[in-house]
Amino acid sequence: MSEVKVFRVVGEIRKPNFRTIFRKEVRALKPEHAIEQVYAELGSRHRVKRPHIRILEVKEISPDEITDPIVRTLTLEEVKFVK
Repeated sequence: MSEVKVFRVVGEIRKPNFRTIFRKEVRALKPEHAIEQVYAELGSRHRVKRPHIRILEVKEISPDEITDPIVRTLTLEEVKFVK
């Protein structure tokens, strides 16, 4: 059985009139799944097409390093039930 991990995805959005760096924390099984989730979320919330998104780094992080309150709550609740 696979364990869900938390990944921090860092990248940039490069549109003709807009440029910004983003940092998202997502729960996924593999880094590839985390990247897909970031593409889907940015595309749906901010209307950014995949060619305008450049992923710079994908890193697995420990529960202590999580800054997103929703991801933190989900992860810590899951750990509580597993033990």
